[in-house]
Amino acid sequence: MTVHRVAVLALDGVTPLDLAIPTQIFTTRPETPYEMTLCALDAKVVTSAGFALVADGELAQVRTADTVVVPGFEPNLRLPDAVLGTLAEARDRGTRVVSICTGAFALAAAGVLDGLHATTHWKHIDELERDFPAVKVDRDVLYVDEGDVLTSAGVCCGIDLCLHLVRRDLGAVVANEIARGLVAAPHRDGGQAQYVPAPVAVAGEASLSGTRGWALQRLGEPLTLRVLARHAGVSQRTFMRRFTEETGTTPLQWLQGARLGRARELLETTDHPMDRVARDCGLGTAANLRLHFRRVLGTTPTAYRRTFGRSKSPSPAGSAAAMPAD
Repeated sequence: MTVHRVAVLALDGVTPLDLAIPTQIFTTRPETPYEMTLCALDAKVVTSAGFALVADGELAQVRTADTVVVPGFEPNLRLPDAVLGTLAEARDRGTRVVSICTGAFALAAAGVLDGLHATTHWKHIDELERDFPAVKVDRDVLYVDEGDVLTSAGVCCGIDLCLHLVRRDLGAVVANEIARGLVAAPHRDGGQAQYVPAPVAVAGEASLSGTRGWALQRLGEPLTLRVLARHAGVSQRTFMRRFTEETGTTPLQWLQGARLGRARELLETTDHPMDRVARDCGLGTAANLRLHFRRVLGTTPTAYRRTFGRSKSPSPAGSAAAMPAD
């Protein structure tokens, strides 16, 4: 398995939780090719929580990395020219450049996000849009994937983004295994709107997580809005409203994402024919399966299986969109 070097660049004022996410997900494991180095301009970095940490790597390791991750930091701090220049050089070389939360401000200041869609924590999104008009700011997303440049919204959305990268690099099975170790959701649909301050929920309203878990065990069955609402014990109208409030997406969009995720696992771990994969994940027919793969992943189920099937040991050099299509 080809080694994939990941440089996590800690800036002064770095948010400890934002920093912990990529260092945990991209740490060395037998099943992954990642080699992670914590880098900084100076060896000692002061975090936003007030304590200091020591980085093993310098900007030299950032310049030779395959993926550079910039965790969130205090966005009002002026960044040294050496840092901005290193990030700009990484982008010019075609290195994959990633930000978590307010780390997007560093990428924007380096010109990495010019002309691209990007996001950041909802508290700072107006600031990003105002200070960097060349950036196309997306307000209601957990993360944005622009190929070799990716940005995430606030804090825990960094988990979503890093797992998305693992899924792109190594497939759904490995990403899901790491997610289980973190006790995190392998994939979340929805947007930041679900985290923006909103009126307090009506007393007595319970989470629909039980119904979502129930549905995940029955993806191959017909799961209509009526069926889901009946399981939750509420009207269809109430179910739709509460589901959207909790997840930031509709039941249909959530089901499609879950079914596509299940299809990816089946393609990676079984030799089932496409008709059976489509039936077992709830997408119905092989033609419908191909349609969803083309629309969401930019490839075909056959090409996906060829790249991530259990007989393969994929390298994280490319994404699903770069896989061969037939």
